[in-house]
Amino acid sequence: MNRHMIFSAVAGLVLALLLLLPAGGLAGEEEAATGRGAELPPPVENLSQREKCPVCGMFVARYPEWISQLHLDDGKAHHFDGMKDLLAYYFNPEKFGGRADAVVKAIWAKDYYTLQWVEASQAWFVVGSRVHGPMGHEFIPLASREAAEAFMRDHQGEEIMTFDEITAERVQNMRTGHRMGR
Repeated sequence: MNRHMIFSAVAGLVLALLLLLPAGGLAGEEEAATGRGAELPPPVENLSQREKCPVCGMFVARYPEWISQLHLDDGKAHHFDGMKDLLAYYFNPEKFGGRADAVVKAIWAKDYYTLQWVEASQAWFVVGSRVHGPMGHEFIPLASREAAEAFMRDHQGEEIMTFDEITAERVQNMRTGHRMGR
């Protein structure tokens, strides 16, 4: 065999192995850090009318287009009336009756335009727009960067962020003046 044939055979083998990997590739650092893997718990579709947001106490089923969900390793799912309250819980669960040691399995939000569920790590969030959720200013979730850019233009948004770019300080700053009972 000459070098060209060996190189072609190795390249073909590498390509075949890559095609066998899951769409997301190998389980990486993010999965280990967040506890989120390939098997995401699905979003809960039909919430009880009595389901309350653990952060503000509002009945979340009254705002179906704003519902967001946080699924934990113990099988429990918490439901929120917007991403802002979900993020407040995410960054400080013990303040709202949660466990600090809980592992988050999935975070679901509804795309503003399509109202389809999108996993938060895959979403884009617009902040500073003139669109308000049930609790005022909100992190507006969208399924694609293009949709986020269109939303930002249409609704005078200030910034587009990924989930990993959102900080506890940013959430607290947005919540200031919009607290109910906590």
